[in-house]
Amino acid sequence: MNGSGQGIEWARGDAYEPYVGRWSRLVAHQFLDWLAMPRYLRWLDVGCGTGALSQTILGLASPVEVRGVDPSEEYAAYARAHEEDGRARFDVGNAMALPYESGYFDVVVSGLVLNFVPEPATALSEMVRVTNMGGVTASYVWDYAGGMQVIRHFWEAAAMLDPSASELDEGRRFPLCKPEPLRKLFGDAGLERVETRAIEVPAVFQDFEDYWSPFLGGQGPAPGYAMSLDEGDRVELRELIRRRLPIEPDGSIRLVAGAWAVRGRR
Repeated sequence: MNGSGQGIEWARGDAYEPYVGRWSRLVAHQFLDWLAMPRYLRWLDVGCGTGALSQTILGLASPVEVRGVDPSEEYAAYARAHEEDGRARFDVGNAMALPYESGYFDVVVSGLVLNFVPEPATALSEMVRVTNMGGVTASYVWDYAGGMQVIRHFWEAAAMLDPSASELDEGRRFPLCKPEPLRKLFGDAGLERVETRAIEVPAVFQDFEDYWSPFLGGQGPAPGYAMSLDEGDRVELRELIRRRLPIEPDGSIRLVAGAWAVRGRR
């Protein structure tokens, strides 16, 4: 059994949403509850993707303005097409060189992004730069090594069939997705009152196909790996995962999607 999963791109919103976008929206809700920011602020969503976090900000935080920025034109276009609120704007740009003036935003956030940026310290420095004095910079990332069971089950099964798959496992590749490295990253960026918090949301699937089909979309390391396999190996992986998942008598699958959140004040 051999697959690569290399060259993964995040671009197709229609594939991302059923994969982890639906759980990201639930995490975003708890994230904003934790931030508990006042109304009528200017927000920036760095690495906005399909707009899940931006839409949650619009719905819960009563912002005066929300900007979303993402390197993918396809994601930015998807976000624009699915959000008609006049307070929102979605731009194409690099997290490591944000196209905004210093100190413009009251709150700068990112969801499920920092671990994928080539230079997270540079990206965070840019996030801090565009946050005004006294403003908040915050982020959340999946707990790939533990609480993100949706993906954890996939990689554990993949490694049983193909030991080399461990090299692609986000739980091993992204040490940033833990509280201690996140606190250090934010502290080193000069932020004050740095805090972290675990966030867990239920990830409930109607049946096994509801769980498995998003891995055929090619968005992200695990789906990219699945689609790099030949058909026989992919079927073998699918059936091993099916046997290992906690499937209820009615066919549903109840997992947890866990993340770590971090925040600090400029």
